[in-house]
Amino acid sequence: MNKIRKGDQVIVLTGRDKGKRGAVASRVDADHLVVEGVNIVKKHVKPNPMKGTTGGVVEKTMPIHQSNVAIFNAASGKADRVGIKLAADGKKVRVYKSTGEEIKA
Repeated sequence: MNKIRKGDQVIVLTGRDKGKRGAVASRVDADHLVVEGVNIVKKHVKPNPMKGTTGGVVEKTMPIHQSNVAIFNAASGKADRVGIKLAADGKKVRVYKSTGEEIKA
């Protein structure tokens, strides 16, 4: 079970975008996430007349390692760790470590 999923609000803990908040747009693989507005780079793109794309410098969002982000707890307004507990019906649910309340997905 992934502790951070698509659509979660996360806050960046380290790197040049430290302190920025954004929603998880997608998971690239088991360890990397694409977060909106975080880790934006300028990429030089060649024109391709076959595809109809023009060349130039394009801003692109690159993946960031999941260890460099933490889920954002709206109740406390801070970053929080994620734990997993068994619910009453036997399903696994994600909870905030600080408060123990369930994360609404």
